Amino acid sequence: MVVIKQFYQRASKLEAMLHTKLGLRGKSLSVRLRRAGRLLPRRLRTEAALLTQAEVKLGHPRLARQVDFVRVNNAFQAIEAYLVRVDPKDRRKGKILGWLGGIVFNLLLLVAILLLVLRWQGLV
Repeated sequence: MVVIKQFYQRASKLEAMLHTKLGLRGKSLSVRLRRAGRLLPRRLRTEAALLTQAEVKLGHPRLARQVDFVRVNNAFQAIEAYLVRVDPKDRRKGKILGWLGGIVFNLLLLVAILLLVLRWQGLV
């Protein structure tokens, strides 16, 4: 039972990290990990699936015996190690710059099309 308590303590810590680093919300660890989706690298998505399955199995006394706590511990360590390296300010800045880049590209494309139409009409 100590291992199960430790799992839920680490799960709550991981939930907090997912919220602060990636801005994910949800009621439980499995919901937040599902919402993480492509925000996590592929190898960590399989670890997240393992944690989600472990959380479901630990909710049932007989299924709790099937959980491999060594793999679960490794999954926690891998995801936490990744989240420690994530910089939320840099992610936010990247999103804003990507959004602004898209707007600038669309404006340049609009100006180019406008100039082509004006040249075709003989006005330029």
